[in-house]
Amino acid sequence: MAGTNSLALPASIRPEAPDEILTVRRIAAPRALVFEAWTTPEHVAHWFGPDGFTTTTHEMRVAPGGTWRFDMHGPDGTDYPNQVWFSEVVPPERLVYEHGTDTKGAPGNFHVVVTFDEVEGGTLLALRARFPSADVRRRIDEEVKAVEGGRQTVARLAAYVEGRDGAG
Repeated sequence: MAGTNSLALPASIRPEAPDEILTVRRIAAPRALVFEAWTTPEHVAHWFGPDGFTTTTHEMRVAPGGTWRFDMHGPDGTDYPNQVWFSEVVPPERLVYEHGTDTKGAPGNFHVVVTFDEVEGGTLLALRARFPSADVRRRIDEEVKAVEGGRQTVARLAAYVEGRDGAG
Protein backbone atom coordinates (compact mmCIF):
# COMPACT_ATOMS: atom_id res chain seq x y z
CA MET A 1 0.00 0.00 0.00
CA ALA A 2 1.39 3.36 -1.04
CA GLY A 3 1.89 5.73 1.82
CA THR A 4 -0.17 4.59 4.77
CA ASN A 5 2.20 6.14 7.34
CA SER A 6 1.82 2.94 9.44
CA LEU A 7 -1.87 3.61 10.05
CA ALA A 8 -4.31 0.96 11.16
CA LEU A 9 -6.94 1.38 8.46
CA PRO A 10 -10.63 1.46 9.34
CA ALA A 11 -12.82 -1.24 7.84
CA SER A 12 -14.23 1.32 5.39
CA ILE A 13 -10.85 1.45 3.60
CA ARG A 14 -10.27 -1.92 1.97
CA PRO A 15 -6.76 -3.06 1.00
CA GLU A 16 -5.15 -2.10 -2.28
CA ALA A 17 -5.98 -4.36 -5.26
CA PRO A 18 -3.35 -5.29 -7.91
CA ASP A 19 -4.78 -2.70 -10.35
CA GLU A 20 -4.80 0.11 -7.77
CA ILE A 21 -2.59 2.59 -6.01
CA LEU A 22 -3.88 3.44 -2.55
CA THR A 23 -2.40 6.41 -0.72
CA VAL A 24 -3.59 7.06 2.83
CA ARG A 25 -2.55 9.85 5.16
CA ARG A 26 -3.74 11.26 8.46
CA ILE A 27 -3.89 15.06 8.15
CA ALA A 28 -3.99 17.25 11.25
CA ALA A 29 -6.68 19.58 9.91
CA PRO A 30 -10.48 19.57 9.87
CA ARG A 31 -12.15 17.48 7.18
CA ALA A 32 -14.03 20.49 5.75
CA LEU A 33 -10.75 22.35 5.24
CA VAL A 34 -9.04 19.36 3.60
CA PHE A 35 -12.03 18.91 1.26
CA GLU A 36 -12.08 22.64 0.44
CA ALA A 37 -8.35 22.58 -0.34
CA TRP A 38 -8.94 19.71 -2.80
CA THR A 39 -11.89 21.38 -4.53
CA THR A 40 -10.98 25.07 -4.80
CA PRO A 41 -8.58 26.31 -7.52
CA GLU A 42 -7.06 28.96 -5.25
CA HIS A 43 -6.03 26.24 -2.78
CA VAL A 44 -5.05 23.59 -5.36
CA ALA A 45 -2.47 25.96 -6.85
CA HIS A 46 -0.50 25.79 -3.59
CA TRP A 47 -0.12 22.02 -3.20
CA PHE A 48 -1.31 19.81 -6.07
CA GLY A 49 1.34 17.62 -7.68
CA PRO A 50 4.57 15.94 -6.62
CA ASP A 51 7.50 17.85 -5.14
CA GLY A 52 8.81 20.52 -7.51
CA PHE A 53 5.61 20.67 -9.60
CA THR A 54 3.17 23.55 -9.91
CA THR A 55 -0.41 23.44 -11.16
CA THR A 56 -2.43 25.87 -13.26
CA THR A 57 -6.19 25.32 -13.23
CA HIS A 58 -8.06 26.39 -16.39
CA GLU A 59 -11.52 25.23 -15.33
CA MET A 60 -12.87 23.60 -12.17
CA ARG A 61 -16.49 22.74 -11.55
CA VAL A 62 -16.68 20.25 -8.70
CA ALA A 63 -20.11 18.67 -9.19
CA PRO A 64 -21.43 15.49 -10.79
CA GLY A 65 -20.82 15.98 -14.52
CA GLY A 66 -18.34 18.76 -13.78
CA THR A 67 -14.83 19.04 -15.17
CA TRP A 68 -11.46 20.11 -13.83
CA ARG A 69 -8.92 20.99 -16.55
CA PHE A 70 -5.41 21.78 -15.39
CA ASP A 71 -1.76 21.66 -16.37
CA MET A 72 0.92 20.32 -14.09
CA HIS A 73 4.27 21.97 -14.71
CA GLY A 74 7.29 19.78 -14.03
CA PRO A 75 10.50 21.08 -12.47
CA ASP A 76 12.18 20.66 -15.87
CA GLY A 77 9.63 22.97 -17.53
CA THR A 78 7.53 20.18 -19.11
CA ASP A 79 3.78 20.79 -19.07
CA TYR A 80 1.42 17.88 -18.43
CA PRO A 81 -2.21 18.58 -19.42
CA ASN A 82 -4.79 16.80 -17.24
CA GLN A 83 -8.54 16.55 -17.11
CA VAL A 84 -10.88 15.20 -14.46
CA TRP A 85 -14.55 14.27 -14.96
CA PHE A 86 -16.47 14.21 -11.67
CA SER A 87 -19.15 11.55 -11.27
CA GLU A 88 -19.81 11.86 -7.53
CA VAL A 89 -19.26 14.75 -5.12
CA VAL A 90 -20.37 14.43 -1.49
CA PRO A 91 -18.96 17.38 0.51
CA PRO A 92 -16.93 17.00 2.68
CA GLU A 93 -16.79 13.19 2.50
CA ARG A 94 -16.06 11.88 -0.98
CA LEU A 95 -15.00 12.62 -4.54
CA VAL A 96 -15.26 10.15 -7.42
CA TYR A 97 -13.83 10.95 -10.83
CA GLU A 98 -12.11 9.77 -13.96
CA HIS A 99 -8.65 11.28 -14.45
CA GLY A 100 -7.04 11.53 -17.86
CA THR A 101 -5.59 13.84 -20.41
CA ASP A 102 -8.23 15.05 -22.86
CA THR A 103 -10.78 12.37 -23.81
CA LYS A 104 -13.20 10.80 -21.37
CA GLY A 105 -12.86 7.02 -21.53
CA ALA A 106 -9.38 7.03 -23.14
CA PRO A 107 -7.25 3.92 -22.44
CA GLY A 108 -4.72 5.75 -20.24
CA ASN A 109 -7.38 7.21 -17.95
CA PHE A 110 -7.90 5.93 -14.43
CA HIS A 111 -10.73 5.95 -11.90
CA VAL A 112 -10.22 7.79 -8.61
CA VAL A 113 -12.07 7.71 -5.30
CA VAL A 114 -10.97 10.15 -2.60
CA THR A 115 -12.47 9.82 0.87
CA PHE A 116 -12.15 12.30 3.72
CA ASP A 117 -12.92 10.59 7.04
CA GLU A 118 -13.17 12.55 10.26
CA VAL A 119 -10.83 11.09 12.86
CA GLU A 120 -9.53 12.26 16.20
CA GLY A 121 -7.11 15.09 15.53
CA GLY A 122 -8.11 15.68 11.93
CA THR A 123 -8.83 13.85 8.69
CA LEU A 124 -7.95 10.45 7.31
CA LEU A 125 -7.58 10.93 3.57
CA ALA A 126 -7.63 7.88 1.29
CA LEU A 127 -6.83 8.32 -2.40
CA ARG A 128 -7.54 5.19 -4.47
CA ALA A 129 -6.54 5.24 -8.15
CA ARG A 130 -7.76 2.23 -10.16
CA PHE A 131 -6.15 1.51 -13.53
CA PRO A 132 -7.53 -0.60 -16.42
CA SER A 133 -5.34 -3.55 -15.32
CA ALA A 134 -2.52 -4.53 -12.96
CA ASP A 135 -0.12 -4.31 -15.92
CA VAL A 136 -1.17 -0.73 -16.68
CA ARG A 137 -0.82 0.17 -12.99
CA ARG A 138 2.72 -1.28 -12.92
CA ARG A 139 3.70 0.44 -16.18
CA ILE A 140 2.35 3.82 -15.02
CA ASP A 141 4.29 3.54 -11.78
CA GLU A 142 7.48 2.60 -13.63
CA GLU A 143 7.10 5.44 -16.16
CA VAL A 144 5.98 8.32 -13.93
CA LYS A 145 6.64 7.04 -10.40
CA ALA A 146 2.93 7.29 -9.56
CA VAL A 147 3.22 5.73 -6.10
CA GLU A 148 5.87 8.19 -4.95
CA GLY A 149 4.12 11.06 -6.75
CA GLY A 150 0.90 10.28 -4.87
CA ARG A 151 2.75 10.24 -1.55
CA GLN A 152 4.41 13.56 -2.30
CA THR A 153 1.17 15.17 -3.47
CA VAL A 154 -0.75 14.13 -0.36
CA ALA A 155 2.18 15.24 1.85
CA ARG A 156 2.08 18.66 0.17
CA LEU A 157 -1.68 18.85 0.81
CA ALA A 158 -1.11 17.97 4.48
CA ALA A 159 1.60 20.61 4.88
CA TYR A 160 -0.61 23.22 3.21
CA VAL A 161 -3.79 22.62 5.24
CA GLU A 162 -2.00 21.99 8.51
CA GLY A 163 -0.41 25.41 8.09
CA ARG A 164 -3.82 26.99 7.40
CA ASP A 165 -5.84 25.31 10.17
CA GLY A 166 -7.26 28.09 12.28
CA ALA A 167 -5.74 30.75 10.03
CA GLY A 168 -8.88 31.10 7.90
